[in-house]
Amino acid sequence: MNLTPELALVPLGAGDLIDRAVRLYRRHLSVLIRIAAPPVFVSAIGSVLWTISWRGFFSTPSESAFLFYVFIAVTGAALLLGGHIFSLIVMGGASRNLVTHLLWNEPVLARTTYSAVRSRFWSLLGAAVIMMLWLGLAGVVAFFGWYMVVIFVSLGAIVAAQWAPVWLTAFVGVVGFLAASAVALWLFFFMAGRVVYVPQVMLVEGRSVFESISRSFSLAKGNVRRLMAMTFFITFATYSALMILVIPLAAFAWINGITLSPFSAAEWPVWYSILYSVLEPLSSILLAPVWMLGFSLLYVDERVRHEGYDIELMAAQKLGAMPKLNVMSPLAPAISAAPGRVLPPFRPGSMHVPS
Repeated sequence: MNLTPELALVPLGAGDLIDRAVRLYRRHLSVLIRIAAPPVFVSAIGSVLWTISWRGFFSTPSESAFLFYVFIAVTGAALLLGGHIFSLIVMGGASRNLVTHLLWNEPVLARTTYSAVRSRFWSLLGAAVIMMLWLGLAGVVAFFGWYMVVIFVSLGAIVAAQWAPVWLTAFVGVVGFLAASAVALWLFFFMAGRVVYVPQVMLVEGRSVFESISRSFSLAKGNVRRLMAMTFFITFATYSALMILVIPLAAFAWINGITLSPFSAAEWPVWYSILYSVLEPLSSILLAPVWMLGFSLLYVDERVRHEGYDIELMAAQKLGAMPKLNVMSPLAPAISAAPGRVLPPFRPGSMHVPS
C-alpha cells in the first residue's frame, strides 16, 4: 500500500479549502470528469427535451401535437430534476473514495465511486430527496427574509422622502437592498449548510439516512462563510466556463443573422436552441468535481475542528481498528467497513497536498 499523500489535517480557511480542492482537481481531472459525467448527461438530455417542447408550444398545429409536447416537457423536467438528484447521489459515492484517497492514498477511480453508489443507492436516493426538499425550504426562508427587509426599508424610504433629499432616499434604498440580499444569503447558506455532509456521513461513517442528517446538523457549526466562499467561487468558475462556450456560438449565430435577444428565443433556429441549452450542463461537468472535492475536504475539516480527527487517525494507526460495539458513541470511527486495514504512518500537522 502506498503511503498517504502529504495532507495537512489542520483547520482550513475558505482560501485553503478552495486551493486544495483545485489542486486535487488538477491532479485527478480525467477521472473526476468521468465520475461527474453521467448525471450531467442526464440533465443535458432533459434540457434538450425541455427546449424542444417549449418551442413546440408556440408552433403546434394540433391538439395531439400539443399533448406530445406536454409529454416531452414533463419528461425533460423529470430528467432535469433526476440529473440533479443523481449528482447528489454520485457525490455521496465519490466522498468515500475521496476521503480514503486523502487519508490513505487510495486511487481515485470511477468504478470505486459507482460501486459505493450501488452499495447504498436507495439510502442515497432518499437522502438526496430530503436534501433537495430542505434546500427548497432554505430558499423559501431566504426569500421571505429578503422580502421582509426590503418592505421595511421601502417603507422607511417612503417616510424619509417627505423631508429628506432624493439622493439620501436613493442611498438608503440601495443600502437596504444590499442588506436584504446579505440577510437572504446568510439565511440560505445557514440552512443549506446543515445538510451538506449527509452523503459523506452515510458513505464514510456507514450511518443510516436519518442518523446521517442528525450527524450533519451536529457537524455544521460555523461553516457558513466557507460554504459561501466555495459556492461563489464555483459559480463564478462555472459561468466563466459557460461564457467561453457561449461566446463562439453566439458570434457564429450573429454572423448568420440570428437575433440573440432572449425575448426572441422562440424565433431561434432549432440547432441554435439545442446547442445553447446543452452548454450549461457541459460547463458544469468541468466544475462538478470541485463540489465533490470541496465537500469532502470540508467534511474532514469539520471533524478535525470539532472532534480531533487527526488524533483519532493516530489512534487507529497505533491501536488498530476500533471494535464494533453496540453503543452509540458521539465519535464515529475514522472510516467504516475497513476491517483489517493497516494505516500507513501518520505525522500530524506535517502533511500537505502536493502541487
